[in-house]
Amino acid sequence: MKVLEPKISRAEEYNLIDANNENYYSDMIFSKNIESNIKISDVTIDGCIFKDIDFNNIDFSDIELLDVVFENCDLSNKVFDYYLMQRVKFINCRMIGVSFISSSFKDVSFTNCNCKYINFADTKMSKVIIKDSDLSEVSFMEASIKDIEFDNVNLNRAEIIKTKLKDIDLSTCNIEGIITDLDSIKGIIIDRIQAMDLISVLGVKIK
Repeated sequence: MKVLEPKISRAEEYNLIDANNENYYSDMIFSKNIESNIKISDVTIDGCIFKDIDFNNIDFSDIELLDVVFENCDLSNKVFDYYLMQRVKFINCRMIGVSFISSSFKDVSFTNCNCKYINFADTKMSKVIIKDSDLSEVSFMEASIKDIEFDNVNLNRAEIIKTKLKDIDLSTCNIEGIITDLDSIKGIIIDRIQAMDLISVLGVKIK
């Protein structure tokens, strides 16, 4: 499966503090960390690149992400609830504990990211690729998933409840300790060894 790449052209280097008074970020590259606390709110971020940015000092609220790349960034514990994300890439990012509750994803990819404890509850996902990433103890609660690809993803103790995984291939993933229900896993694709991890979900005991 292919996802659409972010449309970024003519992007120029900016400082986040200098751009903080804008309500529309377009064609900008941010690659310098800041030491002071800033808040970015009521903003559309379109055609931008964030590289090597630590977001611990940055507070997001009410933003829209279109055609954006996050590379080598620390987004841990950031809240992106109720956000729209379209054509967004996360590359080599630290994203521990990020909240995406009730957000909408389309043409989004995660590559080599630390996504432990992410909350995808009630998230709508369409055309999403997650590759070579750690999603251990992540939560997919009542999420709506369509056209999602998992490639070499750690889903150890992931919580997948009321989230239909029909025809989704998890055969390259670690699903040990997964917490799920019968309706969610009906029709998923796994290998024979992984079947042992789902035995307890089915209520079967091995003698």
